[in-house]
Amino acid sequence: MESPEDDRGIVHEPSEEFVESTNVSAFMRKHDIEDYDALIERTTGDIDWFWDELVDHLDVEFYEEYDRVRDDGDGPQFTDWYPGGRLNVAHNVVDRHAAPDSETRNKVACIWEGEPGDVREITYHELHRQANRVANALEERGVETGDTVGLYMPMVPEVIAILYGCFKVGAIAVPIFSGFGVDATATRLEDSQCSVLFTGDGFYRRGNEVHLKASADEAIEKASSRSASARVEHTIVFERLGTDYDRQERDETWKEAVEPQPDRYETKSLPSNQESMLLYSSGTTGKPKGIVQTHAGVGLQCPKEVYFGFDLKPSDRFFWVSDIGWMMGPWTLIGVHTFGGTMVMYEGAPDHPQPDRFWEMIDRHSITQFGISPTAIRALRKHGDEWVERHDLSSLRLLGSTGEPWDPESWMWFYEKVGGGEAPIINISGGTEICGCFLMPMPIQPLKPCTLGGPGLGMDVDIVNSQGESIADTNERGFLVARDSCPSMTRSLWEGDERYLEEYWSSFEDPPMWDHGDWAQRDEDGFWFLHGRADDALNVAGRKVGPAEVEGALMDHDAVNQAAAVGVPDETTGTAVVTYVILEEGIEEDDELREELRAQVGEELGKPFRPREVLFVEEFPKTQSGKIIRRAVQASYTGEELGDMSSIENPEAMEELERAH
Repeated sequence: MESPEDDRGIVHEPSEEFVESTNVSAFMRKHDIEDYDALIERTTGDIDWFWDELVDHLDVEFYEEYDRVRDDGDGPQFTDWYPGGRLNVAHNVVDRHAAPDSETRNKVACIWEGEPGDVREITYHELHRQANRVANALEERGVETGDTVGLYMPMVPEVIAILYGCFKVGAIAVPIFSGFGVDATATRLEDSQCSVLFTGDGFYRRGNEVHLKASADEAIEKASSRSASARVEHTIVFERLGTDYDRQERDETWKEAVEPQPDRYETKSLPSNQESMLLYSSGTTGKPKGIVQTHAGVGLQCPKEVYFGFDLKPSDRFFWVSDIGWMMGPWTLIGVHTFGGTMVMYEGAPDHPQPDRFWEMIDRHSITQFGISPTAIRALRKHGDEWVERHDLSSLRLLGSTGEPWDPESWMWFYEKVGGGEAPIINISGGTEICGCFLMPMPIQPLKPCTLGGPGLGMDVDIVNSQGESIADTNERGFLVARDSCPSMTRSLWEGDERYLEEYWSSFEDPPMWDHGDWAQRDEDGFWFLHGRADDALNVAGRKVGPAEVEGALMDHDAVNQAAAVGVPDETTGTAVVTYVILEEGIEEDDELREELRAQVGEELGKPFRPREVLFVEEFPKTQSGKIIRRAVQASYTGEELGDMSSIENPEAMEELERAH
């Protein structure tokens, strides 16, 4: 279905029937809120009212009521949310849904698909019993409230029980991306000082066995050699592959440590600000930041976004492509399970055994919400429309994306070919630091390609210039900031306040504002857009441009499927732009095309930003979640030390970059 663009550039206009049926419309009717603009004004202008009302509206249960919504006596940097209240995320996501008299007791909480094609369905009753066994296993190994527990796990359903079991005992879950190698994993184990680590013997990826246990052992040894206090005393191994591995004295299998445990456990009542998770930023530059999340924070933020932004209904099946080690993994679980919903989990690669794996899964499991990164869509689009067209995707109601800016062509392909020109793309952006979104469209909004809609509900965000003055109404680009906190905003970093204040609160101090580090813009029609990281800006002869803008200019050319732009040292201008390009199928690379692309960037962004070089490659180095690792691209060109590159999904891409020079 082709989507005509109106004179303002709007391509998606939800039907009146759809708008009226949404959860957000029901909320607006309840509170006599007339339209979208009034909704944003009410929820971001009266923060205390919204976050208080939200508890009842989403039916988030506290064991003990909070005294007030928040205490911000120490400023927005250290706001204490729901003081006096006691709750536990595990109660809201699994206990109450598995109660004997609950309608959701035998409902499927997770549909899991392994890469070889094996499928498992786990009900709330089964999940509850398994999470209780995990909680008992943790307590038997001396884990108490406030202790850290590592999850370096394959994407199997047991990760859900592990996460919720940690919540139950008041332990702080530390999810670690399964694609990380030894050094990155060791850094996180050393910093968090986990005494218990859950891992697996391995998992399947592109038809191969990936052996995780050996990496876990090496990381444990490396962490303990760096710090005497970083000692993993118990490793619990889930045997996904059933292959042999070196068994250490500290090792126990899942069958030995968890399965024999009692399946009853009384979930702990915890203060609102009790830590629930320690989520690490990706750490592409410098030491990764340990982001501290609380039970009240993730217990309100994640379900708020899934319920309003993604319009979760009881019969929905929600699939977001993510690892448990990234923020979107826990976000999906907590968001969907708060409402007794069904989520879909997948173990392997997006194009195995063929490029239609996701389209096949959507068809087979009748998935209703599907979230993925723009980079992954660009890669799948390259394989052609026929892979999508052979499947029935009519079950999809909403699409989702996050992680980086879109290009219009890929956004439109996702919208028209995957969503049938009817499912809105809920393009969201926030971060690990808030386990949620500063910006996200509501499903009741019309959409322009690539837009992020506007502020998330209850998120008081703005766009400011370098002096901290609001420029949101000027259509100019500026810094995305938060003028107030939200319940899920990290109160500090694991290592302490100094780096926290420096990283997020030092750019604008009067009044204090959270600097998120993104270039943002609100256009003349009120649609918000992001233009990449402000701290990634390429400074060419004193003029700045974001890499995403250069890449967007290249992808405006019909011949270009994907692009990566990096800054390299230049004697004349200080920094020069170098670009790498992946061409569309059937396009031949030659010097004429190279000059055409250089000229196109110059025309769109100005001559200073015309690339010094345009290099053609077949693929970029990417993470498992589909993000281009730009520092690897840059280091390949400049010859700099790469550092830890264990998260690269396709190391052979590095050789191709070398050959392109």
